[in-house]
Amino acid sequence: MVVSNYRPTHTASRENKKRGTILKWMLFGTTLIIIGVVVAAVLYETRTSRLQSRELARYAATLTYQVEPGRSDAIVYPKPGPFDKRLGYAHLPQLLDRAEERGMEVVQQARFSDALMQYTSRGYFAPYAEKTQAGLRIVDFQGRPVYDFKYPRRLYASYEAIPSLITSSLLFIENRELLNPEKPYMNPAVDWLRFTKAGLHLAASRVGLEYQTMGASTLATQLEKFRHSPAGITVSPRAKLRQMVSASVRAYQSGPETLPAREALVLSYLNNLPLYGAPGYGEVHGLGDGLWVWFGSDPEKVNRLLSLPSAAGDSLQAQGQALRQVLSLFIAQRRPAYYLNEGGRQALNELTSSYLRLLADNGHISTQLRDAGLSQDVAFRDFSAEPITVPTETNKGSLMVRTHLAGMLGKTLYDLDRMDVGATTTLEHALQGEVSTYLQRLSEPAYARSVGLYGERLLSPKQAAEIRYSFTLYERSPQGNLVRVQTDNTDQPLDLNEGSKLELGSTAKLRMLVTYLDMIEALHTRYAGESAGELRRALAASQDNLSRWVLRYLLQAKDKSLAATLDAAMERRYSASPHERFFTGGGMHTFHNFSDTDNGRNPTVREAFLKSINLPFVRLTRDVVRHSIQQQTGGSGSLLGNDADPRRREYLTRFANREGETYLLRYWHKYKGKTEEERFETLLNGMRLNSVRLATVHRFFYPDTDSISFTRMMRERLPWEKKLKNKRIMELYHQFGPEAFDLNDQGYISRVHPLELWLLQYLQQHPEANWPEVAEASMDTRQEVYKWLFRSRHKSARDSRIRTMLELDAFADLQQRWQKLGYPFQQLVPSLATALGSSGDRPEALAELMGIILNDGVRHRTRRIEELHFARQTPYETGLKWQEGEGEQVLAPEVAALVRETLLDVVDTGTARRLQGGIPGTDGNKLQLGGKTGTGDNRVVTMSKRGQRLSSRSVNRTATFVFFIGDNHFGTLTAFVPGREAAGFHFTSSLPVQVLRGMAPILAPYLEQSNSIEQPTPPDSVFLSTNIPEIQYTVH
Repeated sequence: MVVSNYRPTHTASRENKKRGTILKWMLFGTTLIIIGVVVAAVLYETRTSRLQSRELARYAATLTYQVEPGRSDAIVYPKPGPFDKRLGYAHLPQLLDRAEERGMEVVQQARFSDALMQYTSRGYFAPYAEKTQAGLRIVDFQGRPVYDFKYPRRLYASYEAIPSLITSSLLFIENRELLNPEKPYMNPAVDWLRFTKAGLHLAASRVGLEYQTMGASTLATQLEKFRHSPAGITVSPRAKLRQMVSASVRAYQSGPETLPAREALVLSYLNNLPLYGAPGYGEVHGLGDGLWVWFGSDPEKVNRLLSLPSAAGDSLQAQGQALRQVLSLFIAQRRPAYYLNEGGRQALNELTSSYLRLLADNGHISTQLRDAGLSQDVAFRDFSAEPITVPTETNKGSLMVRTHLAGMLGKTLYDLDRMDVGATTTLEHALQGEVSTYLQRLSEPAYARSVGLYGERLLSPKQAAEIRYSFTLYERSPQGNLVRVQTDNTDQPLDLNEGSKLELGSTAKLRMLVTYLDMIEALHTRYAGESAGELRRALAASQDNLSRWVLRYLLQAKDKSLAATLDAAMERRYSASPHERFFTGGGMHTFHNFSDTDNGRNPTVREAFLKSINLPFVRLTRDVVRHSIQQQTGGSGSLLGNDADPRRREYLTRFANREGETYLLRYWHKYKGKTEEERFETLLNGMRLNSVRLATVHRFFYPDTDSISFTRMMRERLPWEKKLKNKRIMELYHQFGPEAFDLNDQGYISRVHPLELWLLQYLQQHPEANWPEVAEASMDTRQEVYKWLFRSRHKSARDSRIRTMLELDAFADLQQRWQKLGYPFQQLVPSLATALGSSGDRPEALAELMGIILNDGVRHRTRRIEELHFARQTPYETGLKWQEGEGEQVLAPEVAALVRETLLDVVDTGTARRLQGGIPGTDGNKLQLGGKTGTGDNRVVTMSKRGQRLSSRSVNRTATFVFFIGDNHFGTLTAFVPGREAAGFHFTSSLPVQVLRGMAPILAPYLEQSNSIEQPTPPDSVFLSTNIPEIQYTVH
C-alpha cells in the first residue's frame, strides 16, 4: 500500500502565515505587557520614590570623611558658589597658603572617602548638614567668648517656628507637593510633572516652535543653585542635572524616608533666601533679614501676625501687609536685583497681587485676608531717610584680632565676619574687660581723684574726661610674645597701639641707649682679642669717639670682659649744657633740657638715662652718628678735607637730587589742582613785581606772545610804573625772549626758584601729569639747577651739603638697626632730635623692644592668634596652629641684661619713682618693675629765616610708660590728647605711671597666677591634645 504525504503548496503556506501571525501577536502582547510593567513601575516610582530612596540612601552612606592629622591629600574643595564663597570653603586653598606663609601650619584636616572623592570630582556638591547660620567666632586662650558674629542675623531656629501660612504660601508658589505626608520616600529634588513639561517645552523651543521655556526647579534644586552653582545661576542643562543629582543625594543622606529632610529644606530655604544687597548693610539673605532690611519690619511681629488664626480690623490689615511683604520677597528672589530696586518694584507689586488672588482662589487664605493684602502696597525702606546703621565694633581686643586675622587671610572685615571660621586668641578676656572698665572710669572726675591723677604735671578735674588712654600687656613665652590685653578708653576703631605714629618723647632714649650699647658690644667683639700693638695702631687711625673710647678702655682696663666694658660705657659723661649749637638736619639747631637745673651738670650716661636729661643724649647721639659715618666711609676726614676726593661729587649729586625733589614737591602741592591761568596768578601773587621780573616770567611761559599783547599785559600788571615807556617795554620784550637765558638765570633774574619755574612750564605742557611723572621728568633739571654747587669757589658750601648727606646715611643705618628691634617705620628724621622722639614711634613697637630686652636679646614673633578652625563639622574642616620657631638673637645677652637693670633703676630712683618697689601682690610680696618714661609735646613751629620762632601750634600731647613686670610680662601705657586742645594740657609721663599704679590691684591677681601655674588647655580649644584623634563624620 502506498501512502502519499503530498500536501498542496497553498495549504502549507496558509498554515505558516497563520503561525507567523500568532507569533507577531504574542510578541506585540509581550511588548505591551513589558511596556505596561515599565510604565507602571515608572509611575509607581514617580509617585513613591521607593527604589531611588533605597539606592540613594545606600549610596549616600558611603560619602563620608574623616578629620586626621596634617594637611589632607584627599579633599576636593567646592567651586565658588555664593554659599561656598561667603563661608570661605571655596577659597580654603588660598587661605591656608597665606596662613602657612605667615607661620601657621595645618595640624588637622578632613579626608574624603574614596566614594566622596569620586562623587565630588565629577562636579557634584558634597552632601552634609549645611549650616543655616555661620560667622566668625573668637574665644580667648581659656575658651571664653570674645566675639561671635552670626549671619544671617534673623532666622528661624526650627521648622516648627515657621508660621504655617508662610510655609503654605511658599509651597504654593514654588513646590506644592513638597511636604505631602502620604509620600514618605519622596525625592524632593524632582517634580516629575514639571520636569516633563519643562523638557517638552525646551525640546520644542530647540526645533523652532514658539514655546516659552519653563523651569523645572524644586526648592531642593533652587537651594543647590543658590548655594553652590557659580554666581548662583543655572547656565546649562548639565548644570541643572548637577543640581538635581546633588539635591537628591543630600535628601537621602539621613535614610530612605525624607519628610524630616524636606521640612529641613523649607527651613534652610527661608533662612538663606538670596535678596540682593542693601545700602549700609551689604548682602541680604533669609526672610528675617529681608523683612527688616527692605521693609523695616520686625520679623517677630510679622511671625506673630501670620500666626493669628483669625484676625479682624486693624489686625487683619496688619496681617495683610505682613503677608504681602513675605510674598514680595518670595517672588523677588527670582530677580532680586530688578525687583528690589526702584525700576522693578511696580512689577513686583503686580505679581504679588496676582499671587494673593491665587492663594485665595485655591483656598490657602481667606477672601478677607486677600482683600486686606490687595488694599495696600508694601512700603520699602527709604534708605536716605531711614538708613541702616550696623554698629561698628569698637572693642579693641576683638577688633585687634579681627584686623590681624583679616590681614593674614587677605579678607576685609566684612567678608571675614561672614566666614565659617573660629579663632582662639591670646587675649585674657576677663582681664581685658577689667582694664577697659578701669580706663573708661578715669574720665569720671571723682574716680580720677581717687586714683591720684590730679596735681602738678598731672591733670585738673576739668581735664580728666579729655584724656585718651591706651594699654597693652604681653606675656613672654617659648612660643612668642603673647598679647594678653590690648585696649583703650575710646569708642573709636583707631588703635593707638598699632595704628598710630606718635612722638613719644624720651622713650626714644631707650632706643638710642640700646643702639649705643650695641655699638660698644660690636667694637668690643672686634678688638677684644687684639694685641696691645694692634689696639694702638687702630687707635691712631680712629676718627670717632666711640671707637677711640673702646680702644683706650681695652688698653687700660684690667677687666676687659664685655660686661665690664658695657658697664664702663654707662659711666661715660656728657655735658648737659644747652648753649652749644648743633649742625644737624641740614641746619643749625639748639636743644633744651626739661629742667633748667640740669643745665650745669655733666652726668654719666646712666644718670642721664635715669633722670631723662636731654642734652647728654643729643651729644651721645652725635657720637653714634659719627661712629656710623666712620663705619660706612672709613672716616669723613678725607671727604671734608680734600676737595678733590672723587667721592665728594657723588655726595653732592645725591644732595642736589634730594633737596631739589624736596623743593619740587613743595611747589607741586602749591600748584596742584589749579588751571594754567590760576597757576600763573598764584606765581605772580607771590612775587615782588617789577618790570624786569614780570617780563622774565611772562616771556618764559608765553614765548609766542606778540609785542602788542605783551605791552598791554605790562601796562595792566604794573599800573604804578607810570614812567614805563613803550621803548623800555620793547627792550624788555626782546631782551627776555625765548632761550635768552637758561633756567638758573631766569630764576635769578625773576627771584623765583628755578624748579618752580620748571614745574609751571612742565604742567603747562603736561596738564594731566601726576607727581611720579613730574619727579622722574625733573631728574636732569634738578642736577642742572644745582650745578653752581659743583663750581662754587666756597668749599664750605660743599662741605655743609656733604655733612648733610653723611648724616642722612648715618640715620638710614640707625633706622635699619632700630628696625631689627621692631621699629615700625621706614625712615628716621635725620636729626639729633631723634634721640628726643622727633622720629615718632608706636606703643606696640616700644613694647616689642621691651620684650627683646626681657628675653635676653632674642626677638620673638608677637602673637595675637593661637589657633584657627575653618569649617567645623563639614567635609572641609581644617585646623591650624602656629609653628614652633626659634627667635632671632638681635642683641647680645649682656646688652639686654644691662639695659634691664638700668630700667629697674628708672623705677627705683628715676623718672618712674611713683612705682618704686614694684607691683604689690595679694600675698604681700612685690613683683619687680622696670621701665622708661617719655613725654611728647608735639607742635608745628614756624621759624623765620634768622631762626626766630614766629608761631607754634599744638598738634597733640603724649605721655608714655613702657615697662616690664616680673620675668614674663611687659607692655605700654600711653596718655594722649589730640588736636589744638592739647596746648592746654601740661601733664608729663608721671600721668601714665600713676595710672599704672592705680591699675596694680587689677593686674596683680592675674600676674601672680600666670607666674605660678602652667597655662591651662582652653576648654573650647580647637585642639584638645597634641595627639589628635581621628574623628569619623558620617554624612547624615
